[in-house]
Amino acid sequence: MKVAITGATGFVGSLLVQRLHGKGHQIVVLTRNTAFAQKVFPSEAFANVEIVPYTPNASGSWQSVIASCDGVVNLAGEPIGEGRWTPERKQEILNSRKLGTQRIVEAITNANPKPTVLINASAIGYYGTSETATFDETSLSGNDFLAQVCQAWEAEARKVKDAGVRLVILRFGVILGNGGALGKMIPPFKLFAGGPIGSGRQWFSWIHVDDVVNLIMQALTKPEIEGVYNATAPNPVRMADLSQTLGQVMNRPSWLPVPGFAIEALLGDGAIVVLEGQQVLPKRTVEAGFEYKYSNLQSALTQILN
Repeated sequence: MKVAITGATGFVGSLLVQRLHGKGHQIVVLTRNTAFAQKVFPSEAFANVEIVPYTPNASGSWQSVIASCDGVVNLAGEPIGEGRWTPERKQEILNSRKLGTQRIVEAITNANPKPTVLINASAIGYYGTSETATFDETSLSGNDFLAQVCQAWEAEARKVKDAGVRLVILRFGVILGNGGALGKMIPPFKLFAGGPIGSGRQWFSWIHVDDVVNLIMQALTKPEIEGVYNATAPNPVRMADLSQTLGQVMNRPSWLPVPGFAIEALLGDGAIVVLEGQQVLPKRTVEAGFEYKYSNLQSALTQILN
């Protein structure tokens, strides 16, 4: 296959490129920073990778490369867990997803021949937050800022169906691996200062990064996979359980709670991501026959940390 990927230098994207390259596929990396992409994917090690500069929010000559591709994976978007959510930052978070997806769909629509599939990222923030409700792919959306971002993001992606292209929307949970959210949680535990964030009662719907990459690979190759799938493990946990398990795996105490106000001081509105969670089940993902490598938290954390 030949696959175009946005967000390819990120946490998930870089592993996806490695996996596709290892299987002999061709990859077009669409990136705002070609120098950084060349460092991540040096040509001597990644002979099948073509690096193409693009402007996510603007039409341009970059769109023509989509015509030669079999599939497109759209993972681009401003990080939501870094820095305070000022009005400007919120606009960046929204635009990077909404306008970025618009331009990708535009490129696919104008392509001849067209790719057969678009795999578009979304997030479980779509459902809003709750300590008591359980959500699956059929659940209604929430109405907070992140839910509105996910609705706008997905609405743009759905327009690709008008061009007769198969669409897979993956609503990502918190992705665990070397880096990402877990990378920020590990240092306090190493210093014997780890513990649950906030009340500890909030739900933490997670997935191992290897399972994310496997899910994307299946979505690329299996024509029967279509529509919305929750990219979460089948066993979400509460934050207190996450902290306890992380402490056990690292052989460190996990009793020192991080108060909510400390997270709010650091992240502002963005604190909602860690202080309020949602229990999300991957009903359609399991029904599609997807086999998880890591379905329970202990095995996932043990693999990552050891």
